[in-house]
Amino acid sequence: MEPTTILVIDDQEPVRRLLQQALEDAGYQVFEAANGRQGLEIFRARPTDLVITDIAMPEMNGLDLILELTKAFLDIKVIAMTGASSEELQKAKLLGARQTFQKPLDLPTLLRAVEYELRH
Repeated sequence: MEPTTILVIDDQEPVRRLLQQALEDAGYQVFEAANGRQGLEIFRARPTDLVITDIAMPEMNGLDLILELTKAFLDIKVIAMTGASSEELQKAKLLGARQTFQKPLDLPTLLRAVEYELRH
């Protein structure tokens, strides 16, 4: 059986490493990207079961990424996160993010959200 795959997109390497470790410890296969443009390229080459993306990033921000992904892949599952204003999280929901989280992240809550989204 193929492992469940998750793409983590964040311009901050420590955040990517933290999420990668937590998700791999939970049994998921993790791919990562440092910005939205790179994340979009990775997803188009090999779609994953779930995308976790930051909103504030260089080159292509998370809102533009979510818009591109939801236009091209209608059943995509996206979780958005940001250290910026909660207004950005509202926009992410409007564009198709299933769940949103304010940074700093509460890992147990995020892992429960990941599990929920992958099951539904």
